[in-house]
Amino acid sequence: METIAPDYERTVMGTIEIAPEVIEVIAGLATVEVDGVAGMSGGISSGIGELLGRKNLSKGVKVEVGQREAAVDVSIIVQYGRRIPEISAEIQRNVKRSIEMMTALNVVEVNVHVHDVHFKTADKPEEEEANARVR
Repeated sequence: METIAPDYERTVMGTIEIAPEVIEVIAGLATVEVDGVAGMSGGISSGIGELLGRKNLSKGVKVEVGQREAAVDVSIIVQYGRRIPEISAEIQRNVKRSIEMMTALNVVEVNVHVHDVHFKTADKPEEEEANARVR
């Protein structure tokens, strides 16, 4: 398998090329769709535990693309209290299914790297009191 090479497919009408960045976006979208994923992590280069917005879905995703196969690494932040093995398995299924359906590439592996846990922030007592008065 070649590393980070565009995927080319020859058809009667010409060549179809799928850039690795497209596969990264598909994998990122498939990852954040999974319940329990708080966000994507940019990894060490962007600072471990940095929550990335939906505008940067290819961040936290690395792909290796060959002629017919792809391998994917996703770096995530999970919500506190969620079962990491279950979330990871669902990410693997969702990423594999999405890439294979949209590109016809065979996904040989999806590696999930959990970089952080996201804790819900509790409302401050002053905010709760102010909200109670408004009701």
